[in-house]
Amino acid sequence: MKANTHELIICIVNNGFSDTVMEAAKDAGARGGTVLNARGTANKEAESFFHIAIQPEKEVVMILVPLNVKDAVLHALYEKAGLDTMGQGIAFALPVDNVVGLTPWKVEHKVPEEKK
Repeated sequence: MKANTHELIICIVNNGFSDTVMEAAKDAGARGGTVLNARGTANKEAESFFHIAIQPEKEVVMILVPLNVKDAVLHALYEKAGLDTMGQGIAFALPVDNVVGLTPWKVEHKVPEEKK
């Protein structure tokens, strides 16, 4: 059985905080992500249990990361967009069996054009 090489991090935050999530994830080693608009379904019991107001409009950020950066990304999301922040986010990771379509990370160096 082949070991997983990637995990999918899913972060659910209040509407308007997906940029905060992606900035934190990229600073921790992620390359990019996908943002989906969503609506929460929490009820008043959940609000009183967690002692937070739950906004119905949410953003779901999906970030595919190599295993070696997963923990750093999750920690960064907790720090920048966790429940104790305005984003009131939760994040979790799921194993990914197979990945296709990814290109190796390449740093491109642009050569400045000569001034005429």
